[in-house]
Amino acid sequence: MSRGWRWLRRLADALIIAWLAGLVWFVAGVEQPVADPDAVTDAVVVLTGGSLRIDSGLALLAEGKAKKLFVSGVHQGVETAAMLRQVPDAPQGVECCIVLGHAADNTLGNALETAQWLQQEGFHSIRLVTANYHMQRALLEFTRALPPDIRIIPHPVFPEGARPNDLWSLHGTARVIVLEYVKYIGALFRPLVLPNPAIQGPK
Repeated sequence: MSRGWRWLRRLADALIIAWLAGLVWFVAGVEQPVADPDAVTDAVVVLTGGSLRIDSGLALLAEGKAKKLFVSGVHQGVETAAMLRQVPDAPQGVECCIVLGHAADNTLGNALETAQWLQQEGFHSIRLVTANYHMQRALLEFTRALPPDIRIIPHPVFPEGARPNDLWSLHGTARVIVLEYVKYIGALFRPLVLPNPAIQGPK
């Protein structure tokens, strides 16, 4: 084997080891519990796309953990009353404090949409609600998009099959974790090849 091929083989081995080590780190982050559960923030921000997220956001709002609930990534045409009808045991009297965002269709869009809304409201702290396996990528995008003075408290929810004790018990769950890790890597290195999109002002 030539020196060039040996070098490529070593590079490939190093990349595989780094990828696997990163996956172990990522899984450890997926297992992290809710941070600072008693803190009150200006807003609860829920990212749509999975079970328990909106339910948890509504519960936090009803408990007085925030002034408003912002749900990012809602389908066009869906209004607050219709969304609440889809949530079993939705708390009463919270509709006035819910704002729906319809512009985002991915995690980066969630972060940019939320940043614009927070600027309009003058808010400086949020509790971020999304699935545990999605939280690390969401935090990466939100940390980049939001001003550094805004406090972000992670509040993961744990869908069936994605709890710490059963992350690898189901083939489908393992696939979701690995796919989310690949997406995280893509988001991490995206600024090296693409400029960060500017936050659009209010229309």
